Amino acid sequence: MKLYKTRHGIVVEHDRTNGPVQFHRAPSDDWDYLVNQDNLYQFLAQEVPSSAASDEYQNWIKSDLMAPIGQQEVWASGVTYLRSRDARMEESKKAGGGDFYDRVYDADRPELFFKSTATRVVAPGDEVRIRQDSTWNVPEPELTLFITSSGKIVGYTCGNDMSSRSIEGENPLYLPQAKTYDGSAALGPCLYVPEKPIAADAQIRLEIKRNNETVFDNSIGIDQMKRKHDELVSFLYRECSFPNGCYLMTGTGIVPPDNFTLEKGDIVRITIDGIGTLENPVG
Repeated sequence: MKLYKTRHGIVVEHDRTNGPVQFHRAPSDDWDYLVNQDNLYQFLAQEVPSSAASDEYQNWIKSDLMAPIGQQEVWASGVTYLRSRDARMEESKKAGGGDFYDRVYDADRPELFFKSTATRVVAPGDEVRIRQDSTWNVPEPELTLFITSSGKIVGYTCGNDMSSRSIEGENPLYLPQAKTYDGSAALGPCLYVPEKPIAADAQIRLEIKRNNETVFDNSIGIDQMKRKHDELVSFLYRECSFPNGCYLMTGTGIVPPDNFTLEKGDIVRITIDGIGTLENPVG
């Protein structure tokens, strides 16, 4: 099932085994209450069929879609793919910080950092931003976990971890400035709530268009991640509590070449099997 947060209310897309996809009004329009349930799939499977289906709810998704977030924080994990390790090492080499990323890739403890408050998260179709004081900027397409307050993964969405590589490369201690600013994160289009964990071979695809031309296109399987999802969650929840649950971006294995940087007006499209496509213009 998929949960869509719209300005009119929360919509459930129910992909039935026998029959067409149906759109229902969610049992509650309180996002924080609704998603923060360890048995979220079972709850929706029980409650949704009793409500009337309507194509009008599908129209809400098309016209008034919001980011699938309430009062949750967004965290992120880094250097979870080999390609990300190599890119971080290269960008930080001149600053003498290249081997930091090599060491964290092989360490027991993962890299985890705070990414965004809900108010800084951009909805599908809205503008993600590049910092005015950065000269090298890229999107980072990431499978993003939704974790309940008890630490259980119950859903997934597409995440865009916008990154200022020139700032991070100047000094690894500048990571918060490179990663956290207004419009630096996007989530959507939905919260995917499957009965079982997302397929291990699910593909993430990043496509960047400029003046209607594709200037970058690549994909990777989430099975290329070095660290397991539960492993990342266990470290995040060791000393942090999340009363409304939490989103965790799981890192990227797709990095554009070093001579590429985003420009205003570019279109960033992130597609993940089973979830859908998150599309944002760059402002």
